Amino acid sequence: MTEPTVDERQLTVEDFPILRSVGTRWSDNDVFGHLNNAVHYQVFDTVINGWLSEVTGFPPTDMPALGVVAESGCKYFHEVRFPQTLVVGLAVARLGRSSVTYRLGLFAHEPGESSAAGKAVAAVGRWTHVYVDKSTRRPIDIPEPIRNQLSAVAQRS
Repeated sequence: MTEPTVDERQLTVEDFPILRSVGTRWSDNDVFGHLNNAVHYQVFDTVINGWLSEVTGFPPTDMPALGVVAESGCKYFHEVRFPQTLVVGLAVARLGRSSVTYRLGLFAHEPGESSAAGKAVAAVGRWTHVYVDKSTRRPIDIPEPIRNQLSAVAQRS
């Protein structure tokens, strides 16, 4: 599956088959009053592994193989800050034999707002997991229980 070319600034929550809410914390803000860039990566990692754990039934430490991060990146478009709630969209951009690349969209809404619908994307992340054998740390095929879930999402993304 090839990754489609898209104007990432135009992404909306409707472009992501999976949506997860994440609360911000006071300590997430940096001295400039917005979420520190490293927090974006923590949120992406949490959303991916939380979703995988939920849909496969395996806690991240008990997965049949390790999904190690081979590449990650983030483009920042708008500031977000505590006490905004984040809605993170997750999609499979590319599904390979031993790797999967996710696209993540981070949307923020203010306390009291019911959703992030209609909000501009604040950041877009790219995250690649390569699956490796737990003992040898060599790449392996994505295990079937994980691949099945990724395939279902890739077909809709």
